[in-house]
Amino acid sequence: MLCGKIWKAKFLISFHCRPKTVPYSNHFLSSSFLRLLHNQLHNTQAAFMAAKHPKDEAYLSTTIPKRIQLFQSIQAQILADRSSLPSHQIKITLPDGTMKEGQKWKTAPLDVAKEISKSLAANALIAQVDGVLWDMSRPLENDCELKLFTFDSDEGRDTFWHSSAHILGQSLEMEYGCKLCIGPCTTRGEGFYYDAFYDDLGLNDDHFKQIESGALKAVSEKQPFERIEVTRQQALEMFSDNKFKVEIINDLPEDKTITVYRCGPLVDLCRGPHIPNTSFVKAFACLKASSAYWRGNKDRESLQRVYGISYPDQKRLKEYLHLLEEAKKYDHRLLGTKQELFFCHPLSPGSWFFLPHGARIYNKLMDFMRAQYKDRGYEEVLSPNMYNMQLWETSGHASNYKENMFVFEVWP
Repeated sequence: MLCGKIWKAKFLISFHCRPKTVPYSNHFLSSSFLRLLHNQLHNTQAAFMAAKHPKDEAYLSTTIPKRIQLFQSIQAQILADRSSLPSHQIKITLPDGTMKEGQKWKTAPLDVAKEISKSLAANALIAQVDGVLWDMSRPLENDCELKLFTFDSDEGRDTFWHSSAHILGQSLEMEYGCKLCIGPCTTRGEGFYYDAFYDDLGLNDDHFKQIESGALKAVSEKQPFERIEVTRQQALEMFSDNKFKVEIINDLPEDKTITVYRCGPLVDLCRGPHIPNTSFVKAFACLKASSAYWRGNKDRESLQRVYGISYPDQKRLKEYLHLLEEAKKYDHRLLGTKQELFFCHPLSPGSWFFLPHGARIYNKLMDFMRAQYKDRGYEEVLSPNMYNMQLWETSGHASNYKENMFVFEVWP
């Protein structure tokens, strides 16, 4: 298997020349061909958008209630078992060295926050107990060192956006009856997404209003994030209708503690932790929708990914959306196209066709680089455009970036 750019000779000649009398806007493809291609793409997209995707009422009326009932049954047993455990006084050490007293299996980080100040209790999102992130409502189990985090910390923001992903997942599941897959905060530390399987539904910007409405409904209900630990068999029973969750469960190590969280009608397999309840999310917006492969494998199911952003107040959301709009004005892809330096085309997605002015700049940059090579004692070499997948497995691209790479098979 090779990875790189793949070209079709009948569509592209690497060093294309055109008569100077031909306007830039026609490029090297006839305008009639481009119009035909555009119309075909537009008609196909319009037909796809027009397709109806009714809610799976059977899923909403049977599967979700069954999952909630099982969650509540396990939760009731856990609480009953916990109430019979012996409780004694424990010492809680804060970052400044202050000591607080609490009761084992009864005192939670939120209780400590309330004792410190109303403001902290209202803004603390997550705790850290002896270096381990901990839900604010989860009882403490022993003497410990306790830290509390608000949205202004990395720990607080990541937890806030992870919990927002669950709110997004709840809306997606309730509105479309989809099979939820994974919903983390993004690795770049800005927002979150949720991957889900919808059969033939293709999500786009037109769906965002409905999704956001479902999310804001969850926020208005002030749904608490509740945590339980389950056995492997209980987890498999709880998510028996979702093959993606079942696969995750089966891949977990035998000694792995399996945790499940609930907020409102959403019961989700998750290691947590989470914010106290959904009402902490005061501002919520969907950003974009795209496709993704399950577990980054092109041979697996195609999923729909919805990206979102959320904040504890509307002001910060407005500021963020404003920054996004400002950034679009300086997008080199748009500027370069407007300045007739280069353009992109569906015949070679992700690749750029350089026009005369762009080619001049490109060549000037290459001349500058070659001069630098010579001055600094380097020699120029040429390398292939395609490589065996083994190279990308070594570099780490295959495990972290495969879904965004052009991957294809070549037979001898």
